[in-house]
Amino acid sequence: MQWLKNLFTGAPSAPPVHVDDSNFEDEVMRSQLPVVVDFWSPSCGPCMQLAPVIMKLTAAWEGKVKFVEINVAEAPRASARLRVRATPTVVYMRPRGREVERTTGFRGRAWHDEIIRTELIDAPSAD
Repeated sequence: MQWLKNLFTGAPSAPPVHVDDSNFEDEVMRSQLPVVVDFWSPSCGPCMQLAPVIMKLTAAWEGKVKFVEINVAEAPRASARLRVRATPTVVYMRPRGREVERTTGFRGRAWHDEIIRTELIDAPSAD
């Protein structure tokens, strides 16, 4: 019945972890879970479109994947370290900071779900 409730009320959502330069290393690079990093900026229209998608993904993958958001203005070192040149940029990382995929621009939930499933959850571990 949860699917019926979601049909009328929308899928559950949860906020991602807020990350800046001070906690980037702990929250992203040392994470024991796979991490999806959403780089955004306040003046970015596609970033605002992506925000509710990220919140729904955060709730859907809770306990399996960590979702974090990084405002590029608050985290210039982290943005440079991952070579972020535009927003929104979403970076998919295996545990301990190994990047496996990235996308720039708005993509819908189904696209992100597929990348998470194939590259972070079902992928054989090469670490």
